[in-house]
Amino acid sequence: MVAIKNPYEGLPEHGCFCCSSKNPIGLKLSFWYDETNQTVETRWLPELNYQGYHGVLHGGIQSTLMDEVASWCIYILEGTAGVTHSMEIVYSKPMLIGKGQVVVRGRIDNREKRLVTVHVELFDGESNLCTTGKIKYFVFPPEIAKSKYGYPGRDAFLDGGE
Repeated sequence: MVAIKNPYEGLPEHGCFCCSSKNPIGLKLSFWYDETNQTVETRWLPELNYQGYHGVLHGGIQSTLMDEVASWCIYILEGTAGVTHSMEIVYSKPMLIGKGQVVVRGRIDNREKRLVTVHVELFDGESNLCTTGKIKYFVFPPEIAKSKYGYPGRDAFLDGGE
């Protein structure tokens, strides 16, 4: 696993709820890339203020985590940027808070022209699979992602290479 650099972190306006260290109410996520398995993941320790039912991680927070990992899959595995097109989330079992750090892992499942489907899995702190998702992203051609949306290129996330 290789730690992924967040090239947006140096921008004064970067306040992403998920990945900015500057957002006081944000999740402050970091990401890792597994070149062998072609996956991107994050690890995060949920606290009770993110619960829905008592002791259960809110489903909206779960889907947010999964959407963010899907976005970073597009950055790293597709080498471009995009926007969420649709999400299909299946909550198989309650994600209990207090079991330790959760792991959210994504991989590219399908490519159809400019729509990329990312398969994402969310595991609780005891490595039980709790939630899965198929998240479709509308991806920009790399030159458009760079010129119009500030995508810095894949190498900026990997410090110039793997």
